[in-house]
Amino acid sequence: MNKAFVREATGDEDDEESLDPALRLPQGTRNYITPAGHARIRAELEHLLRSERPQVVGVVQWAAANGDRSENADYIYGKRRLREIDRRIRFLTRRLDLAEIVDPARRENTGQVFFGAVVTLCDEQGTENTYQIVGVDETDLARGRISWVSPLARALLRSRAGDVVRFQSPAGWREVEVVAVDYPGDEA
Repeated sequence: MNKAFVREATGDEDDEESLDPALRLPQGTRNYITPAGHARIRAELEHLLRSERPQVVGVVQWAAANGDRSENADYIYGKRRLREIDRRIRFLTRRLDLAEIVDPARRENTGQVFFGAVVTLCDEQGTENTYQIVGVDETDLARGRISWVSPLARALLRSRAGDVVRFQSPAGWREVEVVAVDYPGDEA
């Protein structure tokens, strides 16, 4: 059979179930995101649409014009890259459609933990860590940014300075004390 009529397995699942569990949104919720996170996702989408995709399309067109496509690496890998780019574009578009921008700089500091809060915690060993509660797509543990759907963030929501919070971590149940809660401007 001619390869032109055989569908290649692409692993092109578009539903949330195919995502890493850390990137899944709880069923029926909005994609809460900070203004800087929204801008980063929009910039990535614009880069894919305006720069990267047109370049790859150009390479694929050039490779297709060279003749035999069955053994043309530029054509084969270009088409594969186009599928990856299109999948990422669909994903980012869906995330932006669900996005609800929450600006932590506009929240009045009531001392209670909500989305966007910067929370300083003290664990059982006396070690202090500071985390900002951000959207699922903005999570970066190295920068102290945890998702609002993570077990720690969910346990912290609505707590106040001085509260002891108990949560289920991968290492088992842990307790931390909320030392401080702040709502600074969102750093990019």
